Amino acid sequence: MFNTAFLLTFVTVVIRLALGLALAILLNAEVFARWRIGWLVRSLVLVPFVTPPVVAVAAWKWLLDPRYGAVNQFLLSTGLIDRGIPFLSRTSTVWGAVETMLIWRELPFVIITFLAALQSIPRELREAARIDGASEFQIHLRIILPMLKPVIAIVALLTTIWTFNNFVYVWLATRGGPGDYTQVLATKMYTVSFVDYRVGEGAAIGVLMSLMMFAFALIYLGVLSRRKRGASS
Repeated sequence: MFNTAFLLTFVTVVIRLALGLALAILLNAEVFARWRIGWLVRSLVLVPFVTPPVVAVAAWKWLLDPRYGAVNQFLLSTGLIDRGIPFLSRTSTVWGAVETMLIWRELPFVIITFLAALQSIPRELREAARIDGASEFQIHLRIILPMLKPVIAIVALLTTIWTFNNFVYVWLATRGGPGDYTQVLATKMYTVSFVDYRVGEGAAIGVLMSLMMFAFALIYLGVLSRRKRGASS
């Protein structure tokens, strides 16, 4: 439960929201429109998202290979390490590796969603704020972020549900190892049901996951609706 709720879901969702918002603001900068390369940058951002998860995990497993992986070869060439690091079989690094795979593959969805929301904000609001003497930081803090709150809320809800129920990244990267160190509810349900053939116990885990996400969605939407009513009143 801790692995699923915190290490897999909370950590990666927070990082994706923060990085996604920062990169979306960067991609929305006027310099890209001035150089007419916005379409190219957006296309490159989408590359991880259009890569099948199986291919993405396989590529990252090769990059992180302790003997032949590009990451270890780079660290060895710079003298930062003396021998290759088994990122996916060492408890001190395995969760960071799995989280990196997931964030790299799923971050473009957050970026593109935030970028679309940013481009829907009238530029006249920013121009008026600049005329009034507001800095770029103040514009983003006082104007942009409040207008993005509904989009941030929906993206946070969707990414939380998708990540909590995710099976692919942990199973393909580590199969829950080393030992049970990276076991999450989805991989536990699969192992119990189809490896140990305790189908009833696996079904119970699946029902528990569904109920938890349903409760989370109700609480989350309830808090948002109360905030919206409070703001309108």
